[in-house]
Formats: sequence, structure tokens, C-alpha cells
Amino acid sequence: MTTLIFATNNKHKAEEIKIITARQYNILTLQEGGIFIDIPEPHDSLKANATEKSKTIFELTHENCFSEDTGLAVDALNGAPGVKTARYAGEGKSAADNINKLLLELNGISNRSARFQTVISLIWNSKEYFFEGTCEGKIAEKISGIDGFGYDPVFIPAGSDKTFAAMKMEEKNIFSHRRKATDLLIQFLNNQ
Repeated sequence: MTTLIFATNNKHKAEEIKIITARQYNILTLQEGGIFIDIPEPHDSLKANATEKSKTIFELTHENCFSEDTGLAVDALNGAPGVKTARYAGEGKSAADNINKLLLELNGISNRSARFQTVISLIWNSKEYFFEGTCEGKIAEKISGIDGFGYDPVFIPAGSDKTFAAMKMEEKNIFSHRRKATDLLIQFLNNQ
């Protein structure tokens, strides 16, 4: 079984990816790979942040690895929170703080269209490849659901009337941006 280090400390993202890959690859988080670092995301694009993380791990391990960066772009907020999605309410703030800030900024705004975008950077045999996935949708008026993480309680994908947090993982993966990017990653790996 092929082993890949996933350059993340986010257990939720790791579990999502492991489910999507149907465990046909041995995906190791940084901790599972014995790497105890937090990689900064200093860049102004998802692609550059994904590259930062995968290249950092490749330079440390010289092993095949991948990373991802995901952003939520809200039309009425000129694409914000975007690349700052995880830190929207400030460094060290919680997902609840980010959601509260987002809902406050959209208060009274009728255009709630938004999209999640994921960029995966894979370093395979010393070469970098990119895979991208997008999920169109909108921001709900209020929090709904208990599953998921991040902005899942307020994001309703196009084609559904439920937030990601009101869906089980199998249903979320019908729409998921991360699923779309990961499917392209798996397709690439299966052809190697």
C-alpha cells in the first residue's frame, strides 16, 4: 500500500481525506508521521499556501507527500474570508468566532452566494502536481447542524437545502470541494 504524508494537523481534514480515499492509500497526518511542526500559511493564494506546506514536508522527509489549503469565498464580501478562512476572526480564534463574524458581516445582505475552494499540492517523485475542487453554494441565515467542522454549520451547497453540518459525511461528499480535489488526486495516483 502506498504511503503518503498529509501535511496537516487538522484531524477533521485528515479523516475526510481518509474516508474519500477509501483507505486504499496509507495516509499519515504529520503527527502520525512523527512530524511535530505547525507550518505557516503566509501567502495570499491557496495554491501558494498548499505548496508551502507540501514542500516543507518534502524537504524534511524526502517522502511523497501532499497538502491542501481551502478557502471560503463570499461574493458579497468581495471573496472574503478567502485565503484567511481559518483565521478570519483573528489568530487563535475558534471556528465559532469565524462563523459569528461572517454572519454579522452578512446581516441584512440578500446575496449570500459563496463557494468553497480546495487546492491540493502533491509532491510525487520529487515533482509537484496540483488538484483543485470547488463547491458552489450560499451562506445560511443561521447555524444549522452538528456534524462537520469550520464553516460547515452555515454553508449550504448548491443542490441542497441543508448545511454541510446537517449532513452525514457520505452526503457531504456528494458535494464536497475537498472530495472533488481528492478524486483528482486519486485518479492521478491510480495512473502512476
